[in-house]
Amino acid sequence: MAGNFGKIKIGVLVSGSGTNLQAIIDGCAAGSIDGQVVCVISNKESAFGLERARNHAIPAHHLDHRQYQDRSEYDAALVSILQEHAVDLVVLAGFMRIVTPVLLGAFPDRVMNIHPALLPSFPGLDAQRQALEYGVRVSGCTVHFVDPGTDTGPIILQSVVPVLDEDTEETLSQRIHVEEHKLYPAAIQLFAEGRLSVHGRRVKISAK
Repeated sequence: MAGNFGKIKIGVLVSGSGTNLQAIIDGCAAGSIDGQVVCVISNKESAFGLERARNHAIPAHHLDHRQYQDRSEYDAALVSILQEHAVDLVVLAGFMRIVTPVLLGAFPDRVMNIHPALLPSFPGLDAQRQALEYGVRVSGCTVHFVDPGTDTGPIILQSVVPVLDEDTEETLSQRIHVEEHKLYPAAIQLFAEGRLSVHGRRVKISAK
């Protein structure tokens, strides 16, 4: 069973503006997430997600990936910071790096990501553009546990968003973001309640 009962300590990895980070911080403050964001780490010094963390008195760390020889060495440094903060759950919120078994091994079934498509469709970058170019009628977002692949981990929750004839990449992205900001806190709360368990490729959600 993933997670534990009571307040969990959440570490968030960001590379950009951190709108999902803000939704998680707000969820913790409102009590809809039984947890607390205890650290935010970014590979980019200019990431606004770090400023969001500082605005809420959350420890904000810039860890420049260019200062490390390879991904594994970088992830080892990430693990060190996360463990210093006694993190229970690692949340990727627009973290534009592929994580390695070094991080995943330190937090087994305790690393989450959100992707702006209905996986397994349209993994990787530019998911909204991929969806529009393919001509799908629905898209959405997926919260999943992270594995060594690219957006290939076991799916926790999904939310569907219709694709409109007049949609652009920007308008579709905006509507998907609205769902992301609801779906990610919901998945984190399931973890906090100890209701998630991974069985191969399937994530089972137990009753309260």
